[in-house]
Amino acid sequence: MLTIGLITGWIALAAAIALWLGPRAASTAPQAAPFLGGGTPETHAWQRYHFRPYTMALLFIAFEMEMMFMYPWAVVFVSEGIKALAEMGMFLAILSVGILYGWREGVFRWQ
Repeated sequence: MLTIGLITGWIALAAAIALWLGPRAASTAPQAAPFLGGGTPETHAWQRYHFRPYTMALLFIAFEMEMMFMYPWAVVFVSEGIKALAEMGMFLAILSVGILYGWREGVFRWQ
């Protein structure tokens, strides 16, 4: 019971400090706009949005992970032999299918 009382008091104290130190209501119409600097928006919020940069970032992360897996593979390649070569070949084949799909879908075009 004491813990619940302490937690409730702590939350009330945090809310009171936030109200005391927090921002006040905007005094002018441009300051009340929902944008960072109070400026007017250039486009409508429901416009079409291109997701190409995010797709490119996901491909970059996938191939960055490839490099992360290839370093330990290169360290143990000599001791593992042909089995390690076959496994890395399959891994690279799967990744090449991904990059070919991205290329076909036009992920790398920035127009």
